Amino acid sequence: MQGEDSNPGWGTKIPPATQHGKKMSLRFKNAKRIEGLDSNIWIEFTKLAADPSVVNLGQGLPDISPPVYVKEELSKIAAIDNLNQYTRGFGHPSLVKALSCLYEKFYHNKINPNEEILVTVGAYGSLFNAIQGLIDEGDEVIVIVPFFDCYESMVRMAGATPVFVPLRCKPVDGKKCSSSDWTLDPQELASKFNSKTKAIILNTPHNPLGKVYTKEELQVIADLCIKYDTLCISDEVYEWLVYTGNKHFKIATFPGMWERTITIGSAGKTFSVTGWKLGWSIGPKHLIKHLQTVQQNTVYTCATPLQEALAQAFWIDIKRMDDPECYFNSLPKELEVKRDRMVHLLESVGLKSIVPDGGYFIIADVSMLDVDLLDMKDSNEPYDYKFVKWMIKNKKLSAIPVSAFCNAETKSQFEKFVRFCFIKKDSTLDAAEEIIKAWSRQNS
Repeated sequence: MQGEDSNPGWGTKIPPATQHGKKMSLRFKNAKRIEGLDSNIWIEFTKLAADPSVVNLGQGLPDISPPVYVKEELSKIAAIDNLNQYTRGFGHPSLVKALSCLYEKFYHNKINPNEEILVTVGAYGSLFNAIQGLIDEGDEVIVIVPFFDCYESMVRMAGATPVFVPLRCKPVDGKKCSSSDWTLDPQELASKFNSKTKAIILNTPHNPLGKVYTKEELQVIADLCIKYDTLCISDEVYEWLVYTGNKHFKIATFPGMWERTITIGSAGKTFSVTGWKLGWSIGPKHLIKHLQTVQQNTVYTCATPLQEALAQAFWIDIKRMDDPECYFNSLPKELEVKRDRMVHLLESVGLKSIVPDGGYFIIADVSMLDVDLLDMKDSNEPYDYKFVKWMIKNKKLSAIPVSAFCNAETKSQFEKFVRFCFIKKDSTLDAAEEIIKAWSRQNS
């Protein structure tokens, strides 16, 4: 008779699970490159917000419907047999051609679709390829605080050292606090550059603040990059989501910057299809070729039907870029209304918010709510982590703690802020408004 510890089909005994597991745990430790990188804000808080009864203003997940033509293109393409097979590893031919046609309008020079564009598994893939392909052990990479959380993790995974420089707030009396009030100190920024500085990671429009860097601010960064022969990795996934009175500038178009800049874009942010996980990197051949090497030895290629559908969607909007119906123009108009609604809602219950000039997030100071968090289990967590967990559990409303976007030394400066996402249907924002106003009435 076959026993519990016998090997089915072989008839030989194996060591008891506890002994065997103990042996394996000693042999198969994690690789040093991922040491300390196991916790992740998105995994933790997306799980907490998964309950259908929770109104999710946390993860940057649009619940508005993507453009009809984007979905229709994918539906048509799925029926074409050859588009359900592998495509070119560095980007589907029709997509890189569409991207080069689009971005040539902003760079004012030809972009070689095969050598200066790489299609990736989302903007995450673009960041990973750039950092793995161009950053070495012992290098330093300047990271502006707050920052999208994977910047620090990816730099550390490459064996490099992140060097942090904060955006600081300089509010004007009598004026609503805006993301434009958060600026870099030019002298402080310059002090972070040295002979070991391999790169700086720029994010404009910025997540989570919504800051849109001005031409003058970008020129300061460009001058330092040129002076210290430093690479700029420019994360511009929210490039189309810029609100009235602001303009997005591409640092790669500044004199001397094309040859030292990787610019990152995202289909998920451009067409509200985050689940497609398609991104792209644009830059000179001498940089992009190293990103291609990483891609061909990791994911190899991206999904063919999604790339073809994205290409067709781009062609539709490229042909009508001056038309209000173009999604590049209509989405920011739609989101500006939602932004203003969120600002008004937060102000109506006494919460100070930082009005974003771009992107689709707004952060608010929640300290005045004076929530009793003594019953939260982990007293070592920052205030905003405990606050959001309490809010999800007790108010059925989710957000993201802003200290997740900070290095250890600056977490305390941001732990009274939480980030709300407003790329949501009106019905979702209605539900959030009902929760927040009922909460305010309870406190008054």
